[in-house]
Amino acid sequence: MTALEKATGDVVLKFEPFVLHVLCQELQDAQLLHSVAIDSGFRNSGISVGKGGKIVMAVRSTHCLEVPLSHKGKLLVSKEYIEFLIHVANQKMEENM
Repeated sequence: MTALEKATGDVVLKFEPFVLHVLCQELQDAQLLHSVAIDSGFRNSGISVGKGGKIVMAVRSTHCLEVPLSHKGKLLVSKEYIEFLIHVANQKMEENM
């Protein structure tokens, strides 16, 4: 809170979830892994194929959190709300584990 109160610019609390990149030999391997990831709740997962034919399957969750806390040094939310956000972010981190 002390650092937040001293901030003169914009402050955002941001939580980015787990991402697992898997290099696959065959497209069918990536498709199988993608199906498993989607069925397991990792809805932001996807397959990328590079120019050289490299196939990468990315397993991503939807546990994102991005909340502005201050703008131009002015606090936009209460201390209680910040404590709540920290609790939510910590829960999301536990879900990542």
